Amino acid sequence: MTVARSWLILADDLTGAADCAIAFARRGRSARVQWGTAGSGAQDSGTDEDVVSHDADSRQLGAEAAAARHAALLDRLHRPGRSVFKKIDSTLRGQPAAELAATLAALRRHGGAAFGILAPAFPATGRTTVAGRIRVQGRPLEETELWRRDHTYATGALPAMLEEAGLRGAAIALATVRAGGDVLRAALSDAARAGAVAVPDAETEDDLARIAEAGLALDAQESLVWIGSAGLAHALAAQEAGPSAPAQEIAAGPGGILVVVGSLAATSRAAARRLAGATRHVAVAPDLLLGADEAARARCRDAVAAGLHAGDDVLVEVAMGESPNLALGPRLADALGAWLAPVAPHLGALVATGGETAAALLAHLGVDGLRLIDEIEPGVSLGLTRGALAVPIVTKAGAFGTEDTLLRAVHHLRAIRHQGSST
Repeated sequence: MTVARSWLILADDLTGAADCAIAFARRGRSARVQWGTAGSGAQDSGTDEDVVSHDADSRQLGAEAAAARHAALLDRLHRPGRSVFKKIDSTLRGQPAAELAATLAALRRHGGAAFGILAPAFPATGRTTVAGRIRVQGRPLEETELWRRDHTYATGALPAMLEEAGLRGAAIALATVRAGGDVLRAALSDAARAGAVAVPDAETEDDLARIAEAGLALDAQESLVWIGSAGLAHALAAQEAGPSAPAQEIAAGPGGILVVVGSLAATSRAAARRLAGATRHVAVAPDLLLGADEAARARCRDAVAAGLHAGDDVLVEVAMGESPNLALGPRLADALGAWLAPVAPHLGALVATGGETAAALLAHLGVDGLRLIDEIEPGVSLGLTRGALAVPIVTKAGAFGTEDTLLRAVHHLRAIRHQGSST
């Protein structure tokens, strides 16, 4: 065990910011998720929190814009003694290489040196790293639905991804990782001296635990950037000595649970179908959200509000069809958030699937942050909204979970609503 430290997590979307920060919160550390201009003022520096996880909202940006946003955030949010975790998508969506290069460069401006350990594996959700390449449920990333639908790079090979941003990668084989101790520390130190980003393989949570233990034993922790997904965040949090997470009482709002599914991932769509039989199901077509028929939108929204007001749980699903236009994603998310904002007084709790969907919805509801409380299952976080609305919220990345995940999330929130359940 190492001494507990404070952390700054920089994420490219909201669900990623939450599922990394919850790793620390469920072990008794205070953790908040924030976005936008949060942390700009001295009175809002986040120094009262052990973990500050900031959503850079950069998943949909080009490489140059994403890099500039991360550099500016690190300059604004970095504090002496605060360790840095760069959260990336476990399937390499967005601009992880450009964002990492900018983060390392900004950290060098602060301290004169910077070194990265890149371990994006999240074994609990089927993401592993073998021979420097990402696999999903044992299959090469390039063969998956996720890659076919949305990818930035030509390959799932991590060293090649780093090269695109002018970074060197030093692959560390699984045998070295599993040797652990001095052997693994020496390999990490060699990468640092060579000015390379260490890229260790990892197939299990024990592999990530060895990487975390070895990395935390290195000198100059303030010069070290950890790069990965929630799997690595959990491994790091488990290495720190700290109190057990106390039970926290949270109260639901007056109405039903609103479940919003905007993700195109097959996993989320299957979960929505499973949940539809246990809730009021409202399928919303893109044409309704983006079209000129305000009266039709109002009638549909009134049906959602009436259900929530009556205490019913309502599933709102964006019906994208078989060949969705991915370019509409940001516009649809914003339109969905604006359309649902008037139902806020009737909300008992929220479930939001997909980082872009969750961020847009919360912005329109006047929410300016999340206090994280618990993890329902890997990659599925429970928190409490902050700002104009204070209700329990479950966030989930679109591709995480199973067909039962949304049903379990709703059951968890129903227990809070009916029993004032603690975690």
